[in-house]
Amino acid sequence: MRRDRNRKGKKRICSFCVDKVDNIDYKVPEKLRKFITERGKILPRRVSGNCARHQRQLTRAIKRCRQVALLPYTAE
Repeated sequence: MRRDRNRKGKKRICSFCVDKVDNIDYKVPEKLRKFITERGKILPRRVSGNCARHQRQLTRAIKRCRQVALLPYTAE
């Protein structure tokens, strides 16, 4: 089977930029939950579609949220 090297995926748009979010709040785990896998890992930029600035804020917020036990570190 031949690979198509010129194929590009759909350009993902940062959901935080669309909503004009300045800072991502760690106290809202419902919003952060969709950016972690079932196993508890943080989704990378290329999968989540976030811009670099919001991905850094998101990572920081998820780690803080885990620290205060609002999100789990791993799956059950």
